[in-house]
Amino acid sequence: MRIRRAVSAEREALEELQRRASLAIEEYRAALQRHPDAIHLPAEQIALGQVHVAEEDGRILGFAAAVMTESSADLEGLFVEPELWGGGIGRALIDFAVHQARRKGLSLSVIANPTARGFYEKCGFAVEGEAQTRFGPALRMSR
Repeated sequence: MRIRRAVSAEREALEELQRRASLAIEEYRAALQRHPDAIHLPAEQIALGQVHVAEEDGRILGFAAAVMTESSADLEGLFVEPELWGGGIGRALIDFAVHQARRKGLSLSVIANPTARGFYEKCGFAVEGEAQTRFGPALRMSR
């Protein structure tokens, strides 16, 4: 597996991956069906090099969108093909994003659904507080 920058031509395929991964989580399904616009990967994030893809033998396995400025680094999306969950792809994408943030002297933050807390804690994130999203309460975490 290798991690590389996403290219603009992959945007639609990445959004489809995001849709499959999001709908695979039963508690998200109804809200996402009511708000299909939540499945969106901004073209500018790809153009700015903020989206990285995990691939193997030309197949996209997952991707992460990490938006970094001079003062912050935010993981805005992490999606892995559902049949590959638990195989270390998400963790590899997070480790890559953390490395990119640390090179800028930053920690990586994420607003996570409470059901993802265990995953993020296993990846080294700590809860810093709570946040509210359009889909309900969430956790503000960083590493």
